[in-house]
Amino acid sequence: MDKTHAGGCLCGALRYEVSTPPLRLTWCTCRFCQKMTGTPMNALAGFTRSALRLVQGTPAIYTHVSEGSGKEIHLNSCPTCSTTVFLELERFPDFLGVMTGTLDDPDWFDRTPDNAKYIFTECAQKGTLVQAGFPVYPQHASDTEGNPQIPAVYDHHHLVHP
Repeated sequence: MDKTHAGGCLCGALRYEVSTPPLRLTWCTCRFCQKMTGTPMNALAGFTRSALRLVQGTPAIYTHVSEGSGKEIHLNSCPTCSTTVFLELERFPDFLGVMTGTLDDPDWFDRTPDNAKYIFTECAQKGTLVQAGFPVYPQHASDTEGNPQIPAVYDHHHLVHP
């Protein structure tokens, strides 16, 4: 990649740059993500820690213990406007999950079935739509021991809990 991509919070006090495309994109419909975002689904772009650089501000950090894994989740938010910009997962210590809505251009990278997935669809709100061709996991994509789970892949857009 020949340029960085910037992002930040709603008020502009907390800014970052990423130096690589995300390794993966996760659409998460777990109850934690629903409550954290106030929406039916959270879109997280997964980067290595070294790919993200804070360029302005210092995040406030809220720590939550996952009900599923028992591991800590650290939400990094703007102390002024409270926008959650990225999160750190004890379960995946080498990665950061950047909220895609905080990217200045959230469409600069591709979303394909090879790099994106839906997780925790068993918790999805009624009427949540998943795209055809993408891996869909009722829970996490791997169990607590790290073993990969088998996804469903629909050949048409699929309505969760119609």
